[in-house]
Amino acid sequence: MVAKNLLIVTALAEAATGVMLLVSPTVVVALLLGVSLELPAALVVARIAGAALLSLGCACWLARDDGPSRAQRGLVAAMLLYNCAAVAVLAPAGAARSPVGVLMWPAVALHAGFAVWCIASLRDSSANASRENELV
Repeated sequence: MVAKNLLIVTALAEAATGVMLLVSPTVVVALLLGVSLELPAALVVARIAGAALLSLGCACWLARDDGPSRAQRGLVAAMLLYNCAAVAVLAPAGAARSPVGVLMWPAVALHAGFAVWCIASLRDSSANASRENELV
């Protein structure tokens, strides 16, 4: 159940952010970093990031009802890596810049919370797998 809820919330959050980055990357970057995207290459990279987040959201949404499996565990582990990386990139950027966008620190907190939730989900699935192995 922990993984299912995590996958649903992650799917909604990441897909929404991905769509926003695809549609209007300048607004998202301004809210997050407090700067504007001026170079065409930066717009392309932001839109690719949007496509990646939309893909992650789709993967989470499609895996939400799969129940405990190695694939679902792998997806949650990949999300843990992504969320830790997001915190590791955003937090120093926010600390080094002043001012930052209004969503910088909420985004850091959100990714940190998702990372903790991923860890809880992985621990829960490990405990369930251990119990199942004991029954066999």
